[in-house]
Amino acid sequence: MKEALDVLQCFFFFERQPMKLKKVKQRQILEQVEITDAAAEGNCIARVDDLVVFVPYVVPGDVVDLEVYRKKKNFAQARVLQFHSYSDRRVEPLCDYFTQCGGCKWQTMLYSEQLRYKEKQVRDNLERIGRVDCSDMLPILPSELTEKYRNKLEFTFSTKSWSKDYDKDAQSQNALGFHVPVFFDKVIDINYCALQREPSNQIRNFIREYASEHGLPYYDIRLHEGLLRNLVIRTTSHEDLMVILVFAMDSEEIIPLMKAVESRFPQITSLMYCINTKFNDSLSDQDIRLFSGRDYITEYMNRYRQEGRLQFRIGPKTFYQTNAKQAERLYEVAADFAGIGRGDVVYDLYTGTGTIANYVAHLAEKVVGIEYVAEAVEDAVKNSACNKIGNTSFHAGDMAKVLTEEFVRNNGRPDVVITDPPRAGMAESVVRKLLELAPRKIVYISCNPATQARDLSLLKERYDTGRIRPVDMFPHTQHVENVVELNLR
Repeated sequence: MKEALDVLQCFFFFERQPMKLKKVKQRQILEQVEITDAAAEGNCIARVDDLVVFVPYVVPGDVVDLEVYRKKKNFAQARVLQFHSYSDRRVEPLCDYFTQCGGCKWQTMLYSEQLRYKEKQVRDNLERIGRVDCSDMLPILPSELTEKYRNKLEFTFSTKSWSKDYDKDAQSQNALGFHVPVFFDKVIDINYCALQREPSNQIRNFIREYASEHGLPYYDIRLHEGLLRNLVIRTTSHEDLMVILVFAMDSEEIIPLMKAVESRFPQITSLMYCINTKFNDSLSDQDIRLFSGRDYITEYMNRYRQEGRLQFRIGPKTFYQTNAKQAERLYEVAADFAGIGRGDVVYDLYTGTGTIANYVAHLAEKVVGIEYVAEAVEDAVKNSACNKIGNTSFHAGDMAKVLTEEFVRNNGRPDVVITDPPRAGMAESVVRKLLELAPRKIVYISCNPATQARDLSLLKERYDTGRIRPVDMFPHTQHVENVVELNLR
């Protein structure tokens, strides 16, 4: 612990100054400031007189010197210059890249404290924005795994390597790892990431070594040239493994690299590659080619209150919750809140690949899934077929436009609606459509309590809030899922 804190102290080192607010070369310095709370975007909070200061990479209880780099009337943003004392709620960081890659800003905070602040985040948003009574909110559901819980990681090749002492005039160096926040063209070279099980790190490091030995050029995002562009690694809870290499152009050097990866890691279930010549990294519209193995991997999930397991085929473009073990617990909460009866018609909005729809199908007469991504709907149909589920149907299209009176006549008026929208929440037109349909119960799953609260404030027109339960899907980050039960008055 001491060694880790010494490293952190060195990273933030700055000459101590007398305890007061002053300017040094146009910089505003705040000294001997105690961090008092956690906030949005993984930041923490300090208060100096009437000024609220947002600070990353600290823990409530730390006492620090700060440099203000942005200031508004009532708040400021600052970076740490020096630690004077460390909080008793601090633990060692999981990796050597804390404060650099920006991915796990709370990794030095005790997990119990992370959970407490996530609960607080949900409560604050629902009460402040949605005017929701959270006095009976259920305790947050912790993640069974706090390391190696992610089943998908995406890495970037770049000619612009970042380090904490980065010099913009220094010679460019290759990097394979994660994008640095703020700098779109800078990548931090990663040797070890604690978020995904092996052989994730071994695969990435092998490809880096191979590229170095064979002189394979990394992608330069500014010049739009080079060969190696992205690496995607997907795993499942029972050891399936998918590897996708993305190249910026076609080349005779691709096949030898793919063969080398296949030979070194024979356990790979699905080895694929893609040639992406676009200016963005999205693969949704790209042709992903199978090099060896299957074109999918399989994840399993225990059935809700029933013997046996469900299986879900995951292709190269398939969305699946990145914390698979916790996803099962999330859906269990949603199914419990839904209280589905044998004769019920259930609508699953933003169904994706039909994970929730298939999870609750045995409880209902019929489940209707709606999703705007057509490819995801195709996966949902396949997932019902491979689980021998015959009472689901899936439809692609814009949510508000799909939910017409004709659609309801053809599919049945919903008794229960489960909705799991993206971070932006539901469009107001979708909320209004739900108020018209008036199912007896709505279960709202959200990865963004702020937009969820906004939508709940509209749904209050006809619905009372029932049970509320946060679920931690992403340890060491500020992100939290939340499930809310809504009952028709």
